[in-house]
Formats: sequence, C-alpha cells, structure tokens
Amino acid sequence: MELLWEIAGWTGAALILSAYLSVSMGWQAAGKGFQAANLIGACAFIINGAVHEAWPSVVTNIAWFLISAVALLRMRSTQASPAAAAEAPQVQFPGVPDTTGQLAIVDASRAPAFS
Repeated sequence: MELLWEIAGWTGAALILSAYLSVSMGWQAAGKGFQAANLIGACAFIINGAVHEAWPSVVTNIAWFLISAVALLRMRSTQASPAAAAEAPQVQFPGVPDTTGQLAIVDASRAPAFS
C-alpha cells in the first residue's frame, strides 16, 4: 500500500511540474488543461502528504486545489455566458507568457528607471 501513496506523490509532482513547464514555455495556455493538471496534482500531493503526516504540504496543496477548483468553476461560468467573458479584463500574470495575442502598450515615460 505504501507504494501506492508514493506513486500518487510522484504523479502529482509530474502533473504540476509539466503543467507549469508547458505554460511557462508558451506551449499551452493557462486554461482548463493547466488548471485540471494542478487540481489533480494537488489531490495526489494531499494524499501523499497526509500519509506521511507532512501537514504544511497538505495545507499548501489544499489551497492549491481550491485555487484550481475556483479557476475551473469561473472558466465554466464564463464559457456559459460569452458576453461576460468579452467584458472581463484580461490579466497577465508575471512569469506566464501572454497567450491572448494582444499587444501591450506601455507608456515609456511612466516606466520606472533602472540603474
């Protein structure tokens, strides 16, 4: 049975890391596939962490699971009403490639100067 919990942990790690890699490299948009991989990976980590009584990891992965679950639910509700999706502003997160195809216009005069 111990082997099953270890497989769960390594599977969770593979899912989360592959999702993060694919979004970070621009191979995949941060959409449903990304969130689903994070959700399933977090579940696997929760199981593995609970078996090993690694409670900080369990709590972190419960939060990770909830974030992914809420994101998937929001994507589902946005898909149900396309008009709301058109009005919603697009958010670009640091470190995540822009997959919207839109150009960002930056006012250089307001940009901070770095020395």
